[in-house]
Amino acid sequence: MLAQEIIRSKRDGEELTPQQIQSFVDGLVDGAWTESQAAALAMAVYFQGMNMGERVTLTQSMMRSGQVMEWSSSQLPGPVLDKHSTGGVGDKVSLALAPMVAACGAYVPMISGRGLGHTGGTLDKFDSIPGYQTAPGLHLLRRTVRDAGCAIIGQTSDLAPADRRLYAIRDVTATVESVALITASILSKKLAAGLQGLVMDVKVGKGAFASDIIMARELAQSLVQVAQGAGLPTRALITDMNQVLGHSCGNALEMREAIDFLTGSYRDARLLEVTCALGSQMLLIGGLATDVNDARRQLDSALTSGAAAERFARMVSALGGPADLIERPELYLPAATVQTEVVAPQSGWLSGMQTRNIGLFVIELGGGRRRAADRIDHSVGFSELIGIGQRVEAGQLIVRVHAADAQSAAHAGRSLLSALTFSDRPCESSAVIVELVSKDGVG
Repeated sequence: MLAQEIIRSKRDGEELTPQQIQSFVDGLVDGAWTESQAAALAMAVYFQGMNMGERVTLTQSMMRSGQVMEWSSSQLPGPVLDKHSTGGVGDKVSLALAPMVAACGAYVPMISGRGLGHTGGTLDKFDSIPGYQTAPGLHLLRRTVRDAGCAIIGQTSDLAPADRRLYAIRDVTATVESVALITASILSKKLAAGLQGLVMDVKVGKGAFASDIIMARELAQSLVQVAQGAGLPTRALITDMNQVLGHSCGNALEMREAIDFLTGSYRDARLLEVTCALGSQMLLIGGLATDVNDARRQLDSALTSGAAAERFARMVSALGGPADLIERPELYLPAATVQTEVVAPQSGWLSGMQTRNIGLFVIELGGGRRRAADRIDHSVGFSELIGIGQRVEAGQLIVRVHAADAQSAAHAGRSLLSALTFSDRPCESSAVIVELVSKDGVG
C-alpha cells in the first residue's frame, strides 16, 4: 500500500482498515516509511483521532512487530505485573514502586521509555547509574526478573520495534499528546512484555500531557478499554501533576531522591501516597492482597523492613550497575559542576507553579532532548524544591539549581522563580489521587 494514500485517508478523517494499519507498522520496522511520512501520519492521527477498533488494531500490530514474551516457562511463583505513567515532571514513582511490589511477591518486567516532551524519562534516570544496562538481552531480562523480582529496562531490539521508532518521531514533531498514539505506544510494549496485569498512572494538570480532567479521563478510559480488548486486565489511577512530584527533577537528582525514599532518608508525602496507591492496585489486580488496607500494609512493610531497597540493589547489580549504589550513591551518580541557591523573594505561601515550564527548564539545562539524537547531561536539574502550600520566609532556600556552568545556573534560577506564585494567605495543594478508572467505569 502507498504510504501517501494511507496518510491521505486519515488526514481526511477516514477510519483506517486493519490492512492499512499493518502496512504502516510494517513500514516503521522495515524502513519502507520515511521519517517524514511517519510524522505526517502521526500528525493526521493527532488531529483526526482513532476509534477504539483502530486503537486496538494499532496496539496489537505494534506488539506483534517484534517478539512477545511469555513467562510460563520461567515458572515464577507470583503474578507478572507492571505499572506505567503517562509522564510528569519529577515523576520517579517507578524507581521505588517496582522493587516495592516485587518485595510483596510480584514479578515486574517494567518496559520504560526515555523523556518525551517536557517530561523526564525513567530510562534517562537509570542512565545516570554507571554500567546499568537499560537494553539487556532477553536472557538477562528473564534472569533479573526471576532473581531480583523486577527489571526496569527499555525496549530491546526484539520488543515492539515499531513503537520504538514512532516514539522518537512523536517526541520531536509535537504529536506526543495524541490519545490514540499514547495508548498504542504504552500498551504495545506492555503486551509484548507478557503481563498478567497492568496499572496505569494517568497524570492530569499543568505538568501533564492531559491538562484537564476531561482529557485525563479520555486517556485513562482509552488505556483501560484497549488493554481489556487486547486481553490485559488493567486499571488506571488519575493523579495530580500541578506540581513537581517530590522535591527534585533531573535524572541523577531524581535517582538520588528515589534511593533516599527506599532507604527512608527522606520520603516526600505526595510521592509516598501516589506510589502506595498504585502499588495497592497492582497487588489487588495480581491477587496478592485482599483489599486496599492489606495492600498498603504489605507495601509499608516492604519499605520499613528494607526489603524493597534490597530488591532495588539486586536489580541494579544484576543489570551491570554498582552493587553498593544504595549505600554510596554519591560515589556513582554524576554531580553538576555548578550548584546555586534560589531564595524566596518574599514571605508567604507557595500557591502555584507552572509545572510544565519547570520540565522545559530542565531540558534547557541539558537534562532532556530537543532532538531525538541529543545527548543528556544527567547531572543537571533542580533539587530541594518546596511544595505548594508550604510557608517560606523571605531569603529562605526554595530550590537548588544544578547546572554545567554559572551562566546556565543563573538563567535557570531566574526562570524557575518566574514559574512560582506566592500568596500572603495560607493555601493547600490539590489532592494527589483524583480518581480510579476500571473496566466498570470511573470510581
